[in-house]
Amino acid sequence: MMQKKWSLCLVAFFILTAARAQVYKDPKAPVDVRVKDLLSRMTLEEKVGQMSMSSLKGSLSNPLAYGVCESPFITVNEIAALSVKAKKYAREKTRLGIPPIQIGECLHGQLASGATIFPQAIAQGSSWNPALIKQMGAVIAFEASSSGVDQALSPLFDLIRDPRFGRVEECYAEDPYLVGQMGTAFVTGMQGDANQSRIGIGQDKVMCTAKHFVAYSIPVAGINLAPASIGERELRSMFLPPFRDAVQKANIYSVMPSYNEMDGIPAHANHFLLEQILRKEWGFKGYVFSDYEGLKMLYSFQRIAKNAVDAATIGLNAGVDLEAPSPDVYSNLIQLVKQGKVKEARIDTAVAHILTVKFKAGLFEKPLIDTLQLKKRVHTPAHIALSQQIAEESIILLKNDKQLLPLNINTLKSLAVIGPNANQVQYGDYSSTRDSRSGTTVLDGIKQLVGNKVKINYAKGSTLSGRDKAGFEEAVTAAQQSDAVVVVLGTTSVVFSGIGWNGHAPESEPKDPFTCGEGYDVTDINPEGVQRELLQAIYKTGKPVILVLMNGRPWSITWEKENIPAILEAWYPGEKGGAAIANILFGKVNPSGRLNVSIPQSVGHIPVFYNHVNTSKGFYHNPGSPDKPGQDYVFSSPDALFPFGYGLSYTTFKYSNMQVSAASFDKNETVQVTVDVTNSGSIPGKEVVQMYLGNKINSVTTPVMALKGFDKVSLKSGETKTIKFTIKPEDIAIWNTDMKQVVEPGIFDVMIARSAEDVVLKKTLEYKE
Repeated sequence: MMQKKWSLCLVAFFILTAARAQVYKDPKAPVDVRVKDLLSRMTLEEKVGQMSMSSLKGSLSNPLAYGVCESPFITVNEIAALSVKAKKYAREKTRLGIPPIQIGECLHGQLASGATIFPQAIAQGSSWNPALIKQMGAVIAFEASSSGVDQALSPLFDLIRDPRFGRVEECYAEDPYLVGQMGTAFVTGMQGDANQSRIGIGQDKVMCTAKHFVAYSIPVAGINLAPASIGERELRSMFLPPFRDAVQKANIYSVMPSYNEMDGIPAHANHFLLEQILRKEWGFKGYVFSDYEGLKMLYSFQRIAKNAVDAATIGLNAGVDLEAPSPDVYSNLIQLVKQGKVKEARIDTAVAHILTVKFKAGLFEKPLIDTLQLKKRVHTPAHIALSQQIAEESIILLKNDKQLLPLNINTLKSLAVIGPNANQVQYGDYSSTRDSRSGTTVLDGIKQLVGNKVKINYAKGSTLSGRDKAGFEEAVTAAQQSDAVVVVLGTTSVVFSGIGWNGHAPESEPKDPFTCGEGYDVTDINPEGVQRELLQAIYKTGKPVILVLMNGRPWSITWEKENIPAILEAWYPGEKGGAAIANILFGKVNPSGRLNVSIPQSVGHIPVFYNHVNTSKGFYHNPGSPDKPGQDYVFSSPDALFPFGYGLSYTTFKYSNMQVSAASFDKNETVQVTVDVTNSGSIPGKEVVQMYLGNKINSVTTPVMALKGFDKVSLKSGETKTIKFTIKPEDIAIWNTDMKQVVEPGIFDVMIARSAEDVVLKKTLEYKE
């Protein structure tokens, strides 16, 4: 009690002395006192300036100071130089010396030439290794902060539900629990300990942004920016939980509304989402950062506002605190306040959110960066090695008939390496380059590994999306002259860069049209162009074929599954992806990636996800085939081609001795689940042990099963480890008919599984009121 009184007296002291001193500049003062003091000194124009964004270079001419400044897509060194100039200007040349928040894209590494390029988010998710992703987040923050970045516009907490959608590559998984685990790991790696209550960001840390809030990744027909057709119960059960984890478990500093709309209300105009759920229900204390031109779209695209003036009022009242990338809409707030149409108190609320973040992040005290340290801090050997490790843990072995893999370097005399992605790096959206000199291609990785022990025959074969088959003959010849063939197919995604790699001209970048990424959606998820036909031509040679996929979205590979003996899904594996793939091909690394998304049989099967309700897979259970028509689907089953959680290894694992600590539990209890996992094979390996809960009768329909625990465990040959999970009442909570989150009594299954379709052990539990 005495401590509480002393704290209140201290706050009162700072408030009383605020008029005599610039308390907002005192790092020892409470954050709320600093915010109140600074707000009291600001003009309306200065407040609206804090709700606006500019480039680092553009901020050098604004006497009012911007809330945030964007890092341009140039080199790390150039960004660093601009950062020093912009922040020095804000502190010394603007009236109140308010520093801007420097923004950077950091989805899989800082979006800047010279920074380490990590595997794309979809690959990070298939590692099923949150600890590794947390480590990566810390490295990205270390590098990005070296050039002055204060806040990353990353990561995505969206779910992968429609492979037609070009931005699935930026997402972690289809499952809310897995997305929450991976996303919060990234955020805590970037920001530091979520429990730091006051100054949560250090010199080497970077604030994060949770996006896109919410249900952005399920657009109608898979088209970017299209509406999401979803009810509130599904929204709360599936799509909101990862964002709630970001707010309540990772202490995320910023949230970005999505471009989409739900039930006729765009996210940038959705008071229910931005105020009711985000702030009132979850207690979010950060600021809401508009997506680029998201406010402008209210009148230019979604047409719920007549003009920018109307959009300003709508966005502000909905809870959008800051407009990006330029103040086309919020610049109207000054006149609206003067006309009495908007209360300045509402402006104060938004600005207070922004200033609170700046004070909590320590930006007023943060020293300017030392540009001389860049070489020691960015793209170091340790960071590059981590990128390769993540790639190696994310690659998924989908098929391995007759143990074709791993290849034996001592008996293999020649190997054909074929395909449009065989000698081409693919990093994915939000990368600075596609120049293969910036990383290791699959061809380079194989050559570096085998040296002169194996003769390599390379042929490109085809382009990624064109119809030209002129390269087929050379590719077939290369295959015929080799003992085995590695065929590397896939997609290519958007690159954001004003310059080429390492100072080279932009003209040096590949010319392949983008086929994945933001704004690049498709109606067909089969291999693009003539890539399948190239593979089929190679297959006809009779040589053993290994298919490697480097792509940003799941492909329908029904023919490939039936005919190709070995298949690797590598996604976009980062700058050392070629070395990682080579290590797995030749057994230097045992594959341990697991599918974070269900692979559909065809585009007609979309959406396909494992955590569906019981009625989603048909009533008749009489699936047909082209030769024997049936029901539900006349010519096909509704099943996934490859299920969520699936992935093979070069060793085998045995599960045994599943135990639960109690047969029943109530709201004040938890249940411990243990299972023994043994490496029953001859080589070391990593297994992803998965725990699902399901088959419970509730007052509303719920998924047949839901992931509620997993552990990636490393085991030597013959080694056994006991894996432990904890079941809490909230793990079986539902949103009932009154839209209240409750836990209803009943019996349910606890399932230990290798994948969503391979449950190996099961126990029954009862929840009692």
